[in-house]
Amino acid sequence: MAASFVDKVRISIHAGKGGDGAVAFHREKYVAAGGPDGGDGGRGGDIIFVVDDNMSTLMDFRYKRKYVAGNGANGQGKRCYGKDGETLYIRVPRGTLIRDTESNAIMHDMSTGENYVAAKGGRGGWGNMHFATPTRQVPRFAKPGLPGESHDITLELKLLADVGLVGFPNVGKSTLLSVVSKAHPKIANYHFTTLFPNLGVVYVDEGSSFVMADIPGIIEGASEGAGLGHDFLRHIDRCRLLVHLVDVSGSEGRDPVEDFDTINTELREYSEALSQRPQIVVANKCDLLGENRENLERLRSHVEGLGYEFLEMSAVTHAGTRALVQSCAGKLAQLPPISTFEADYVPPEPVLDTSEDLRIEHFDDMWIVEGPWLQRLVATVNFSDYESRMYFDRILREAGVFQRMEEMGVRDGDTVSMYDLMFEYKE
Repeated sequence: MAASFVDKVRISIHAGKGGDGAVAFHREKYVAAGGPDGGDGGRGGDIIFVVDDNMSTLMDFRYKRKYVAGNGANGQGKRCYGKDGETLYIRVPRGTLIRDTESNAIMHDMSTGENYVAAKGGRGGWGNMHFATPTRQVPRFAKPGLPGESHDITLELKLLADVGLVGFPNVGKSTLLSVVSKAHPKIANYHFTTLFPNLGVVYVDEGSSFVMADIPGIIEGASEGAGLGHDFLRHIDRCRLLVHLVDVSGSEGRDPVEDFDTINTELREYSEALSQRPQIVVANKCDLLGENRENLERLRSHVEGLGYEFLEMSAVTHAGTRALVQSCAGKLAQLPPISTFEADYVPPEPVLDTSEDLRIEHFDDMWIVEGPWLQRLVATVNFSDYESRMYFDRILREAGVFQRMEEMGVRDGDTVSMYDLMFEYKE
């Protein structure tokens, strides 16, 4: 792979921690018993992915692999809230897939241009001003902020092109792209001149155009990692139409029918859906045939027998290129738009070692329960969902939390505080 093109990277992202709430009391001249006025901690910064249409590779991620958003500031006295942590925006090329590295599930497809919040910052802790009641007028406690979400993710770039050029190395794909578009790919008479995909906009008529991608040459075994094809087959995934170029001149000493079948086998091995994608088969380098048209006619008979459209062309002399462009435009007009990938990532339940000790303290009728595994549990439970609440209650009962509190003297109606969750205890 060329050093200038990177299309798959692994990175880790960490949203910011919420700031801690403050324990403070109002002190002002001539004001007696001002009461608690500790402010809340600020929310941790999110990590948000945004599309940057000026980027064409993931090169920016080659040397920086860890991304951390800002932490929320702690609360202060005089009911001053802590400042929220700075959100971190990560720019990626359009067409980038965001995957969970462990499961390989898709979290989001950055094709539509919508921003994606990949990791949410932790909520800030409450200051002691929240805990004052008529019977508890001097609360000397506040809540810590919650940690932000973190993920190990894989960024995978899948180009957004309407038409993908496929075929063996050196069959004329780069030459064709340079002829029908304003792209300027590197062209030379040796294998793998194209080391990374090139995109070009093909103008058909006024108000009509499409994007064509020159995919690096595919060879036998590409779907299993041979040659360059394996690294770039992913870029054909979104293409609505494939243009399959075959060298019929015999200049490489290969049989065009075997070449055609080999490429289609590799497409099928990589993805059954890809092998079913509409194809136009193009016999290239027809200018070198002379009067010996045996290879051309054998390929035509084989391809048309399989139901594919077949065209003759010479990219070098431009013969047949206009007919190919018009044929592509006609087929694209009947095909659905470029597909996007549906997210299938399901956040795993937190790994909880409930044997870790919890700290349980009580101040009058207020009970404070804190501990590492409880913090992870509270941060991941959706308390607006009944099933999630029942799961939360079951974990606490199985861990013996309520039993410990009863042994310590908790009473019906006491307030229980677990990080930013508060509820009334019921026997």
